[in-house]
Amino acid sequence: MAPKGSQRVVNKIVAENRKARFNYEIIDTYEAGLVLTGTEVKSLREGKANIAESYATDEGGEMWLINSYLPEYLQANRFNHEPRRRRKLLLSKREAHRLQNAINRDGMTLIPLKIYFNDQGRAKLELALGKGKKLHDKRETEKERDWNRQKSRIMKDHH
Repeated sequence: MAPKGSQRVVNKIVAENRKARFNYEIIDTYEAGLVLTGTEVKSLREGKANIAESYATDEGGEMWLINSYLPEYLQANRFNHEPRRRRKLLLSKREAHRLQNAINRDGMTLIPLKIYFNDQGRAKLELALGKGKKLHDKRETEKERDWNRQKSRIMKDHH
């Protein structure tokens, strides 16, 4: 048990892909572990990661996070990591198999939604299985969002 005063922050979000829900129709979400080096974890704790252009893929029966950006940890000198390297995802065999089938058969995409630290202090990735939205779907989402915003303004002014 941690001593008083040094309580760990639960589910501290480090990086979030905010455009994912706008660009993709999310069907299901999964939690995956990440295989990281020590300097990557330290860099994540500083909260400077970016997963906006990243995606996950299946290669040789394993799941990989591609194009995620974790900046180098400045105090690490020669033992530093490569900022855009491929990172292995840790999923149960059943989940990995289900995701591989969805990608290969149904033409879906694996989109990282956010990286966070769980209550044990481990870095986790929230992964979404989704289909890309067409332009008219995006417009519909935007109209709905604007209408909800206007509705809340009207209700606030009315009271």
